[in-house]
Amino acid sequence: MTTKPVRIGIVAGEPSGDVLAAGLIRELKLLFPNAVIEGIGGENMQAQGCESLFDMESLSVMGLVEVLTHLPSILKIKNKLIEHFTANPPDVYIGVDAPDFNLRVEAELKRRGIKTVHYVSPTVWAWREKRIHKIAKATNLVLGLFPFEHIVYDRYKVPYSYVGHTMADIIPFEPDQIVAREALQIDSDTTMIAVLPGSRGGEVKTLLPSFTQTIKKVLINLPDAVFYIPAVNHRRYEQIDEYLRTNVPDLLGKSIYLRKGQAREVMIASDAILLASGTATLEAMLCKRPMVAAYKLAPLTYRIMQRIYKAKYFSLPNLLADERIIPELLQGEVNPNNMARYLLHFLKQDNRQLIEKFTDLHRMLKQDADKQAAKAVAEVIYE
Repeated sequence: MTTKPVRIGIVAGEPSGDVLAAGLIRELKLLFPNAVIEGIGGENMQAQGCESLFDMESLSVMGLVEVLTHLPSILKIKNKLIEHFTANPPDVYIGVDAPDFNLRVEAELKRRGIKTVHYVSPTVWAWREKRIHKIAKATNLVLGLFPFEHIVYDRYKVPYSYVGHTMADIIPFEPDQIVAREALQIDSDTTMIAVLPGSRGGEVKTLLPSFTQTIKKVLINLPDAVFYIPAVNHRRYEQIDEYLRTNVPDLLGKSIYLRKGQAREVMIASDAILLASGTATLEAMLCKRPMVAAYKLAPLTYRIMQRIYKAKYFSLPNLLADERIIPELLQGEVNPNNMARYLLHFLKQDNRQLIEKFTDLHRMLKQDADKQAAKAVAEVIYE
């Protein structure tokens, strides 16, 4: 531990990064109690004492084509952020995920003599492997969440450290469904499905209509089932609430229940989960619940990705297992018939074998990630 005051710049671009960064900040404050921490973050980072210079929602855009419409405002934020950290140089700048934004900032700051760390490896193992050269120029160190990533970094001799995932440290190997249901006031014999249509506005807009139709189809077979939708923040809550009130007002408050936050409690309390593919699939896996992962890209983005994406799977549980252990649906496969069929299958069968695979993957990811990441950042500061 040291009493030396340090300045830490840290930027996350979406809710999953906000969670990772908050855990890292908490551990960094133990190492550097007087640290000044600023950048861009959400509620979790700000609760740990990070001053957010811009609204994180401004960076929460997904897709090659979708980013274009937001590009002017994103570039404006990037330039102002670089100006700020040039005038007020941090001892280290940490970009948390959001590689298209953070790597550009990191490259310029590193060029100006500021040390940089990128937390969450870009998917160089899945597409555009040559980005590794850009990553090498932009960063002093990459912190990775998954053990299979180091192969690419070792190949190009780029500094990389596997730290595991903070959620694997927090979530128990056997989450207590009874306690979660009691907290949500759900009877033990009620069939409950968690529905997570995404953390970004564009994801919700794209997936919620199909997810709602899926709910209707499941209700035909299981009329007493209930569906809980945990909104990741206030903006998503308002967006989802407006859609449900407009399109399925008869189901809202009867079969469909919208919650503010509590995603983990909802997932643990559930019998099965329907969700947008992304970090939420990792959390669902750690919660040991069978799931159906779905995603839709803009048509042009999808056509581009078909040509350049080389991994066999796109959902994290399947990538980690290197086999298709959960259904992952993309583009035209994302339809109510498919999703309802898979959900009903999970609700009617014994899922113990799947849960065992989830538990094995959980053990692999449990590495005390926040402390490992903070230690690695401190070493970069002291280099």
